[in-house]
Amino acid sequence: MKITAFTLLFAACFTISEAQVSKKNPQYNAAAKTVTAYVTAKNTNYKLSKTEEVTFKEHKQPLEVEACIFVDPDKTFQSVLGIGGALTDASAETYYKLPKAKQQEIINAYYNKTTGIGYTLGRTHIQSSDFSSESYTYMADNDVALKTFNVDHDKKYRIPLIKEAIAAAGGKLTLYVTPWSPPAWMKTNNDMLHGGKLKPEYSQAWANVYVKFIKTYEKLGMPIWGLSVQNEPMANQKWESCIYTAEDERDFIKNYLGPTLHKDGLGDKKLFIWDHNRDLIYQRVSTILDDPEASKYIWGTGFHWYVRDDFDNIKRVNEAYPGKKLMFTEGCADTYKPSQVNDWKYGELYGKSMISDFNNGVVGWTDWNILLDENGGPNHAGNFCFAPIHADTKTGELTYMNSYYYIGHFSKFIRPGAKRIISSSNRDQLQTTAFKNSNNQLVVVVMNDTEEKLPYSLWIKGKVAAATSLPHSITTLIVK
Repeated sequence: MKITAFTLLFAACFTISEAQVSKKNPQYNAAAKTVTAYVTAKNTNYKLSKTEEVTFKEHKQPLEVEACIFVDPDKTFQSVLGIGGALTDASAETYYKLPKAKQQEIINAYYNKTTGIGYTLGRTHIQSSDFSSESYTYMADNDVALKTFNVDHDKKYRIPLIKEAIAAAGGKLTLYVTPWSPPAWMKTNNDMLHGGKLKPEYSQAWANVYVKFIKTYEKLGMPIWGLSVQNEPMANQKWESCIYTAEDERDFIKNYLGPTLHKDGLGDKKLFIWDHNRDLIYQRVSTILDDPEASKYIWGTGFHWYVRDDFDNIKRVNEAYPGKKLMFTEGCADTYKPSQVNDWKYGELYGKSMISDFNNGVVGWTDWNILLDENGGPNHAGNFCFAPIHADTKTGELTYMNSYYYIGHFSKFIRPGAKRIISSSNRDQLQTTAFKNSNNQLVVVVMNDTEEKLPYSLWIKGKVAAATSLPHSITTLIVK
């Protein structure tokens, strides 16, 4: 079978006009346009592969026997902040062990919006995290006044990588920061690792560290958009961790961190809470946001995907607190095994999460490490994991997991400022979400994680296109 004929199976194309907005009827008209399909599919050579453009026909009333995806560009929801990944010590250390040509390949693969997948969002850590080669802090013991504060550790690898990412992204990257633990001397267990809590007498000093870090990074040329209070505040880990109950986090924000950010001229930084899993998110959010003195400082809520999916919990938070934002701040396929680096399930893990999270109100989506080595590290705690790109630091060889391409089906095409629109499937096998970019270009994502080849009709305001979703595939449809 010729390639042009085969691609028609999944080049789901339809037409629709750009917005024809009038005062009386601000709706899309059905003038003809074309759609380009980009496909990644198991057991094929398709990896974000562009396919042909085709047209569509009139089809007013679908029947129940038809598998359909219904798109409505007139129903708009949240605006997209961005999509990206974390710039950690581990990523940076691995990056600078590679030949210069490989470094450029990686940075362009992630941040160039033309030749790569166009990341626009980034996360990094305050002091060390588990994905650092060692634990470290920015100040001497018992230095409450922070006179010894410096980020010299970060200047060797992490700061240069962040600057390269900003440049490759066109000079702008929405960057936010998160601490894994205060210094040991500020904690009840006198240890940066193994949980423990912030000692009350150091609450103000610790709040001052956030300010010091942000101002120092900005002085070094890295604008900081926002921050979270604590990474995974209910996890007592063998690596850097610190426990905050919901009441602890609420009180630290309203009595120390919120006022300190405003007093020091950082009131415009977006502060968000939780930064942990979906399972306990509603209890955390309601405890904090129901307190107006804490809520006034808070932009929104961050969350991770570990433990279980619980997508409805994100919906519940969005329903209960529509004035606050939601952002996915970390996820990875953990427990690194080299034999599984090409396992297709990992890309589908990302696709399912991104579709479900965006459909439930998320404005930004951040993967964990952008790059790890051949062992799934470096990592001083031994909890090695997967990243979308792995590099063999001995040979320089790069391995792109299919998760890289699955993320790219969103990040390359759904740009900051895009509005989510309705995309509704009448078959469980076809998962979907859709967006309208600021130039009125439509982006529709369709994922099939089954073994079936699934014919379906893509329907928009009385126009329909016959399409087929390949087994274990994801397709992004661009309406031009």
